[in-house]
This record gives sequence, structure tokens and C-alpha cells, in this order.
Amino acid sequence: MSKIPTTDSVTELAHFWDTHDLIDFEDELDEVAAPVFAGGRGNVLRVILSPEEAEALRQAAESQGVEQTALVREWVKEKLQAS
Repeated sequence: MSKIPTTDSVTELAHFWDTHDLIDFEDELDEVAAPVFAGGRGNVLRVILSPEEAEALRQAAESQGVEQTALVREWVKEKLQAS
């Protein structure tokens, strides 16, 4: 029986792998040829910001207690809904 957790909880899995070594489970792992998370993320865009803009974004996200990407995503959604 596998000792690797079967949970979908990212937090639980992160804790498990933070406290265990992948080598200990080598015989339980299978190689996966296809992308595991294909299609689930949507489109990824690269946005180039000046150092000043990047710092302003960092500060805005920090002040709201969110990741920078989440804040940018929210701003884009708001702008799209307004147009």
C-alpha cells in the first residue's frame, strides 16, 4: 500500500513533501508523458513593467494581502467588465 497521500489538498501535499524525500518513494512513482495540468490555467500572458511599476504593484499587492498575479488578474477583470 502506498504511503503517498491521495488528498487533493495542496497544503497537505506540500507539508508531506516538505517532510519526506522523493527518493524514499521511487518505486511508487510513474513517469507521466503528458502535461498533468494542461488546460486548467487558462492563458498565461507576460507583462513587462518598469522597475517603478513593478515596485508599485508589489506594494499594492502587499497592502491588500494578495499575490501580485491575483491583483493584476482582478484589475484586468474589472477593466474588461467596465468596457
